[in-house]
Amino acid sequence: MPVPITPEDPTSRDDQDDLVFLDEPPAQPAAPAPHGVWRVMIVDDDEDVHSTTTFALGNLDMQGRPLEFVHAYSAAQARELLRHEHDIAVILLDVVMEQDDAGLHLVRHIRETLRLADVRIILRTGQPGYAPEIDAIRDFDINDYKTKSELTRIKLYTTVTAAIRSYEQIRKISDSRRGLNQIVHASTQLMALHGVANFAAGVLAQAAALLGQDCSGFLCAQEGCDTPQLHVLAASGEWLAYEGRQFGASALPMPLAARALADKRNLYTADAVALYFAGKSCRTFVAQLDVTRAPSELEERLLDVFTANVAVGLDNVELVAHLHEAAFYDTLSKLPNRTRLVEILDATLAGPARDGAVLSLVDLDHFAETNDALGHEFGDQLLAAVAGRLQHSLGQQLTVARIGGDIFCVLGEEAAVNPAHILAQFQQPFNIEGQDVQLSATLGLVRLAEHDGSGADALKDADIALKRAKSQQRAGHFYFSRNMGVEIRERVRMMHALRTAFSQHELFLMYQPQIDLATRRPVGAEALLRWRTRDGKFVSPDRFIPIAEYSGLIIEMGEWVLRTACAELVRLRAAGHRAFTISVNVSQVQFRHPQFLPMLRQALEETGAPPEYVELEITESMAMEEPHLLVEMLAEVRRTGVKVAIDDFGTGFSSLSHLQRLRIDRLKIDRAFVTEITGSSRGSSIAEMVIQLGRNLGLSIVAEGVEDERQAQVLYHLGCPLAQGFLFARPMTAEDLAAWLAGEARQSA
Repeated sequence: MPVPITPEDPTSRDDQDDLVFLDEPPAQPAAPAPHGVWRVMIVDDDEDVHSTTTFALGNLDMQGRPLEFVHAYSAAQARELLRHEHDIAVILLDVVMEQDDAGLHLVRHIRETLRLADVRIILRTGQPGYAPEIDAIRDFDINDYKTKSELTRIKLYTTVTAAIRSYEQIRKISDSRRGLNQIVHASTQLMALHGVANFAAGVLAQAAALLGQDCSGFLCAQEGCDTPQLHVLAASGEWLAYEGRQFGASALPMPLAARALADKRNLYTADAVALYFAGKSCRTFVAQLDVTRAPSELEERLLDVFTANVAVGLDNVELVAHLHEAAFYDTLSKLPNRTRLVEILDATLAGPARDGAVLSLVDLDHFAETNDALGHEFGDQLLAAVAGRLQHSLGQQLTVARIGGDIFCVLGEEAAVNPAHILAQFQQPFNIEGQDVQLSATLGLVRLAEHDGSGADALKDADIALKRAKSQQRAGHFYFSRNMGVEIRERVRMMHALRTAFSQHELFLMYQPQIDLATRRPVGAEALLRWRTRDGKFVSPDRFIPIAEYSGLIIEMGEWVLRTACAELVRLRAAGHRAFTISVNVSQVQFRHPQFLPMLRQALEETGAPPEYVELEITESMAMEEPHLLVEMLAEVRRTGVKVAIDDFGTGFSSLSHLQRLRIDRLKIDRAFVTEITGSSRGSSIAEMVIQLGRNLGLSIVAEGVEDERQAQVLYHLGCPLAQGFLFARPMTAEDLAAWLAGEARQSA
């Protein structure tokens, strides 16, 4: 295992987006990080990923600083390094290393054991489409997720820059809060007061007490350098009516205070005292107190010390106020943010209001398109308008929050958090810059009485319900149920089991022959993916194929299926079966992957399979989705020489005009319509129409699921040339197929 390295700056840089994996010699172990660099840890068991990443970023500055790299080639090595490596800003972390979830366990170690909350973690995986499920997100604090295939140089630079900016902001806020905590604990009674107004009033009271006078005066903040304005933060006694008012610097009706600001020092007279508090960034403070006598020399000295100390307090109390605002309230809408909402949820769950409370997520439909079309400034105004309407209509009795992007939250009694009432807020358009914009929203709701976790968990449950609502229909709603959580956990379990099964070769191919109905001779076979667990049980493709598509594993699995089927075709041809076609099913996720065509060409080239005897099967619904894009894609596939068939034809809703433009080679009649030939009063109506349609379009036809001789005879007389099903042969292994074909050849000889 190579030692952690900090590579030297590369001497050249590729200007293209695609990263080129280079072999780089390991350097010496990294010395302690100097100041003025961003430290980035790369955790990956692939040495090429380390060299590529350092090559892409090694000589670039981010936020005015260069990068320094710390390398770990396993999760275990990363744990050891993190025990003594400090000031790591970003960790680029591979998901799958020693184990499938080694990366996720390392995240838990970083957050919970090492308690490193500031470092930004970016998950990377070489398995496209894989993303942590809801339960994984509950267990692990994951900041960002990228597939290695999408992390080109520019995207890698953008992702790491964003993470460093986030790290820098978090560290600044953390450092500020640590300083404020020290001041709060070390300060006097003033520092126990909360809020600028309370602190300002306390300053007046403390200054008057130092003088032994009644408190009659005011304290102002001066803002701005060019045209300063004075805002009265607190007032008492004869000056009480001035509290909250604003004045121009030249219009301040207190000449002694105006002089103190101009001279930047305290002024003392027999009638009044003006105290100057030096501030920062063109913001200073001044107070004026009425007195019945001139202060003594000792009192003046005390007030000089007092103002010097309080000036820091005034700055800090304002900073606390700004930090509180930023930490708990959304800047754009002024509504509570996610952090504040979680606090409110935790309090609600711990109190008697829990039993009747409902939390609803409100997701604006298609907001991204509006934002992109009309601009972010317009989008911000639209979000502010939505926030204003929800708060005005619902906020009197409910808590309305914005938790990020275009998602709002409503919390309160179930009778008030009513989906119909919330959705009704979007019936009228929003007027932005004289333009009416019609919006709709989708809701995900959770009843807190049925929830057993924390406020953050309640938000996650509502998000699960929201995703279910969005998958069913827009402008609708869905309530979370315990079964939904069980379903997701089962899907995650199945996903991990499938990854393990694929890596341990539990998946294999079987082949079902396709027969010429006229000669009853085999002309091809369909490759079928099967999963047999170690205990001998089979898992239905209907269960694991959707999981493979959802997780992105179908990309890797699909390439393996295609290569294996092509290799088998080459072996069969070598055995003398020259006019034999192998059909391979292709999922929508595979077909739309940007590397599908290069993968297809490479598989054909490396296996030596003749493309004219390879057929790809796509579903009818897939063929009809965005047909104009599919036409171009199929044209590229056809240029390779590979044939294309539409599987399960008749189960969807095809447009004949689109079907004609797709330039496919074959239609496969779904087994349901084959069964109908002899099992329905309507007879062969649908199968006959498909066969006639294929004739008119010049397409070949294959009937699936033929199980008895009567079905075969009807199909033959209807003009269907090819069929497959249990009548002729069940799916068989590659070895059994070769033996079966040899037997068929002997019989026909």
